[in-house]
Amino acid sequence: MKRTKLLFTLLGLVFLMTSCYVETIVQDDFIEESAFNTDQVLQSFDLWYVDINATTGNGEVPFLQRAFTISFIDGIIYANNNIVGLGKTGNGFGIDVGSYGTLRGTVEIDHDIDGLWLLDVFAVNGNTIELRDQRSGTSYFLNGYQTGNFDYDFVFYDNINYFLQEYDAWEKIFTSETGALNEFDNENFLQFNPTFFRSSIDANGTPISNLQWDFEGDYQVYDVENDETLKTLTLAYDSMGNDYFELYVINDSTIELYHPSSETVYEFRGRGYQQYLKSGKNSTARKRTKISNPTMKVERKRKK
Repeated sequence: MKRTKLLFTLLGLVFLMTSCYVETIVQDDFIEESAFNTDQVLQSFDLWYVDINATTGNGEVPFLQRAFTISFIDGIIYANNNIVGLGKTGNGFGIDVGSYGTLRGTVEIDHDIDGLWLLDVFAVNGNTIELRDQRSGTSYFLNGYQTGNFDYDFVFYDNINYFLQEYDAWEKIFTSETGALNEFDNENFLQFNPTFFRSSIDANGTPISNLQWDFEGDYQVYDVENDETLKTLTLAYDSMGNDYFELYVINDSTIELYHPSSETVYEFRGRGYQQYLKSGKNSTARKRTKISNPTMKVERKRKK
């Protein structure tokens, strides 16, 4: 596919081009523009959502692999590396993670943790750019949004797997009086890791470091056909088979699990929030990977 580096129409700066130095490279049909225009492209949107599933190549740019969004603002790069706090941290832009400077068709990034990176900038269409690391041949595709029309809720639910993993444990804080007795009533703590979950029947209030994890098994989050804000969750218990729940997010630290087979409602609160900052032991602990949740064709059973 032919790509145009820093496509003029991305910025609507057609009238400014007469004063800019433009060099056309016949090979690959690229158009190189000035460092000024490169910066204008990067700042043309408040937020760039990193579409991790569109990434190509076998390499990795660590800070892009971690980020849900990045922003280029007057030489400073901001990133949202957590789902918790998305839309609130740094007025929606996230945290300061480094600085950048622009050349013709490239951006030089000095990341606080990952060091210097020189990335080519390509315009894919009117609101999508490609950042390409020539050393590894890896490309990241970023979709541009203004803060006023950025759907934080969509990003939140589209990445809910990561949300579940951002707390060291989830403690049960509520069980509805209605609903049939079932084995899950005994579970007081849950922990979600990238490939498995753990559960504990320890008493409420037990310090996380003292928890005894009684069970470890597989779990799966599902999308629901024609319902973007409903997720379902299965926990694979040996004794109970797959326990099925409707998963609802109450706020940044509280989830609701509705157990349709018993009609019981549970609430869990997150403990031990793991913030992925620009420094510290957790800064490189988690990286996003290509995730495509399977889809269920079900209807909501929870009655509000």
